[in-house]
Amino acid sequence: MSEKLKRTRSSGNVFADLGFPRGEAENLKLRASLMMRIEDFYRKSGLTQAEAAKRLGLTQPRLNLLLKGKIDLFSLDALVNIATRAGMSIRLAVREAA
Repeated sequence: MSEKLKRTRSSGNVFADLGFPRGEAENLKLRASLMMRIEDFYRKSGLTQAEAAKRLGLTQPRLNLLLKGKIDLFSLDALVNIATRAGMSIRLAVREAA
């Protein structure tokens, strides 16, 4: 059987595409982005989880949760603080929605 697949263009925010309300989708998108950048920092650092956790002001189990992508356990505020401890500079750009 050859059924045609229907393609849907992404909005640019997977969370919005999944049906989350606009505000929550934007918050989740920002948190996911920060979590990925923090994970990149950890992977490139060469540090053990315990060493990286100490540098980031976390416990090792908490860092492990972040690395596992447990987005619901981290607020945007907490992730900004963690990223800052990793030596990152955070900027927020606000513009009108299209």
